[in-house]
Amino acid sequence: MSTKENAAVSQLLALLEARYAMRVLWALRDGHAQTFRLLQDSVGGITPNTLNTRIKELREAGLVSHGGDGYSLTVSGQDLLKRLSDLQAFAGKWQLGQVKKAAAPAAAPPSSSTSPPSSPSSAGPSPSPAAPSSSSPSTPPSGPPLDTAN
Repeated sequence: MSTKENAAVSQLLALLEARYAMRVLWALRDGHAQTFRLLQDSVGGITPNTLNTRIKELREAGLVSHGGDGYSLTVSGQDLLKRLSDLQAFAGKWQLGQVKKAAAPAAAPPSSSTSPPSSPSSAGPSPSPAAPSSSSPSTPPSGPPLDTAN
């Protein structure tokens, strides 16, 4: 990627990283104009002041416009969301993976950590690592969920 392309991506990401910016765009994705109050309800948890700021930034960026019926996406905003349309499908798959990871650590990490070191010759050394694990049985269950969150 060229320096100009990197700068453009960085500038767009900085805009979208602003608190609630993506939620405002996402709330307008269906193509129906929304009044300020309806948009605030659609986004959820956003203060009027923050919504005003996000709308101003998104309007200046050419992604949102305001008409007689309320706020809506511009052609550019629609194009951006079209390009991000795979986000919903990805999010669903990702969430399932996170749920599986969270369920697996209770059983998998002890088996996984025992499996790589436990070869036929390492059956003797396994009790040594198992001794620290068994001395603090509450630590292994706490450890894997923290690792999974990362």
